[in-house]
Amino acid sequence: MRVLGLLSGTSHDGIDVTVVDFDETDGELRGTVLHEDSVPYDPALRARLIAALPPAPTTLAEVCELDTLIGQAFADVAASASDAVGGVDAVSSHGQTVFHWVDAGHALGTLQIGQPAWIAERVGAPVVSDVRIRDITAGGHGAPLVSFLDELLLRGRAGISAAVNLGGIANMTVVGPEGLSAYDIGPANALVDAVVVAEGLNERGYDVDAAVARSGRVDEELLAALLADPYYALAAPKSTGKERFHLDYVRAHVDRVRPGIAPADLVRTLTELTVRTVAQDVRVAGIRFLAVSGGGCHNPLIMQGLREALPDVEVVLADELGAPVDSKEAILFALIGWCTMHGVAAVTPGGTGAREPRILGTITPGAGPLRMPEPVARVRSLTLG
Repeated sequence: MRVLGLLSGTSHDGIDVTVVDFDETDGELRGTVLHEDSVPYDPALRARLIAALPPAPTTLAEVCELDTLIGQAFADVAASASDAVGGVDAVSSHGQTVFHWVDAGHALGTLQIGQPAWIAERVGAPVVSDVRIRDITAGGHGAPLVSFLDELLLRGRAGISAAVNLGGIANMTVVGPEGLSAYDIGPANALVDAVVVAEGLNERGYDVDAAVARSGRVDEELLAALLADPYYALAAPKSTGKERFHLDYVRAHVDRVRPGIAPADLVRTLTELTVRTVAQDVRVAGIRFLAVSGGGCHNPLIMQGLREALPDVEVVLADELGAPVDSKEAILFALIGWCTMHGVAAVTPGGTGAREPRILGTITPGAGPLRMPEPVARVRSLTLG
């Protein structure tokens, strides 16, 4: 079965897409990546999305319009990818997260927009979407869902190993003799990106090759104030997002600790925040192998900082596990789509905090009759090629 995976992450800079051809025998799943790409959002649409995200006020009319416009953008990307491989059997779309409701340490709701009916109409294949909420209803955080893929890729390694994804938010999956644990560590690129955009430091909207951070210095007092956020001390499972870590959050700390800080010093300090928080959790967990993915792995200061802070840890890119760093999460959503279509639960309770595994998502039929494949009991292993 060919499944097309789509998502836009917490950096909300564009749409990642991949097509994976899955073949299953007795629970052993092999996936061959046929196509992968990343398509930037139209600048006007991205600006409109950013303007509607919390803590900014918005309207239901704006949410409705963005749901349609993002759905149409996803449909365009999906159609191009499907055409490139000669068609797909199903699509799995994460959509764009606009709010993740966490209260008193518990996830209570989550909202992803990007109306899947536009994708189904354009591609003609059934679309699996709205995948996070089913986990939340079972007591989970709806995140990090990538723990399902990580566990399959890390299974069988000796000792304690982990995979960390450095998107807007950093999340980590830890696999060891005592089982699996996964959670959101805190901001990875979210705060740096917010400052780069707000200060107009470049046209790309992120710190390309850490050029801005390299020109600045770490402000240790401001860094200490940021590290004192009580979120970091919460026990796993836990999840967070831009509802907590956003531009006004940074400005409040700056106004209290270091008014007038140079933008380059602020970006350098926020970059170091990612290094410190990730490295601290890796050390505490006793991890000896760490596979890194996401946009943050292209930041040389972050990767250098992690390797220097973790001299006893083998720090590699996720490519070594067969999952390309820039398309790993799109592969995850293709995998979730395959699992949902085959009746397989694609959530690991130790990863999200859910009481039990659940089959994820809602299915929007394609152009013809909805025909489900024969169900599969479970996925025992996954090989990507």
